[in-house]
This record gives sequence, structure tokens and C-alpha cells, in this order.
Amino acid sequence: MKFYNSIGPNPRIVKMFMAEKGLEIPRVEVDLRGGENRQADHLRRNPAGQTPTLEMDDGQFLSEVTAICEYLEEKHPEPALIGASAEERAMTRMWTRRIDLNIVEPMLTGYRSSQGFKFFQERMRLFPQAADDLKIHAQERITWLDGLIGGRDYIAGARFTLADILLFCTLDFGANVGQPLNPDNANIVAWFERVKVRPSVEASTR
Repeated sequence: MKFYNSIGPNPRIVKMFMAEKGLEIPRVEVDLRGGENRQADHLRRNPAGQTPTLEMDDGQFLSEVTAICEYLEEKHPEPALIGASAEERAMTRMWTRRIDLNIVEPMLTGYRSSQGFKFFQERMRLFPQAADDLKIHAQERITWLDGLIGGRDYIAGARFTLADILLFCTLDFGANVGQPLNPDNANIVAWFERVKVRPSVEASTR
């Protein structure tokens, strides 16, 4: 396998997932700032021109964060970060989907369409007229999630899962681009403090 890495929250999610599993996969750095991800070589690996991308054992290229993590879980099932049973996997996928649609997408699209506009304007469709509403929507959904996780150690319950990794990396990124976590969301704040001390957090920044 080979991992095509870059700056940004999406590659970090996979790196944190790999660190939790103790996986060391050879990396190739893709220069996003220099536009390398939009050049022919990378577009052959990932037609969307995005990172991360994983070259699988059979030579095929896999993109999309959730798909990469699912593949790694299949290849290296321990420790289970998606689930060791059909029920555990279903619950993790449900929470991951909720976080992705309700928090990750509006938060990152809001950032790209405002603070990140200059960098992304020639790279993708942006929505500057909707940026503030997207950010508000993300914050409202964080508050919604806060009301659901009271009494839990992690998003899906007692297990640390991909849902936690996805949310942590997104919120940590948001705090650095003008979308800080509202301290009134006490359950999310406590959860964030629990997660940030995991060794995989520091490992994912390298």
C-alpha cells in the first residue's frame, strides 16, 4: 500500500485512523499549495483531484476518507474502529454519516467559501453567498449532537470509533479557521478533551 498525503483535515483523519491501528504505510506527499493535486499524475490516481488517496495492495487507487478507513479496517480488523459485529459496524456508520453530512460538509464548505476563498476559487465551485449560513448550520448541528451524547464516553457509546476521529479532526480544524467550538456544548467539550490526549492525535499531525 501507499498513502498519498497532504495538508488538510481529510488526510489527517486517515492518519489518525492508521495511528490508532498502529499502521505504518509508506507516504507520498502531494503539494496542494502548488497545485500538484490538479496535475495529470494525481488526477490519474484521483479524478476529483483531492487527497487523501490510497494505493491498495492490488494497485488500484482508493479515495474518499470513509472508504479508505473501511478498507484498512477490513485488512487490519484489530483494534476495531468501525466494529467487530454487524451491530457495531452499523452504529459507527450511522454516526459517521450523521457527522459527515451535518457537520463536516457545511463547516468545510463554509470555510472554503470564506476564509479559504482565495485558495479554492479556481479549484472548485464555491458558495460565498451561503458561507455564513453553512457555518451557522454546522454549529447548530454540533449543538444537536451535544444533546445526544450526554453520559457517553464517545460518539457511538463506550467505543472509540471512526465517528470520533472524523469529528475530532474536523472540529480541531474548524477552531483554526474561525469556527471554534461553542463552550456551551459541554458534552462535546468534555468529549474533545478526552480525545485530544490520545497518542494518535499527535501522530496524525506528522
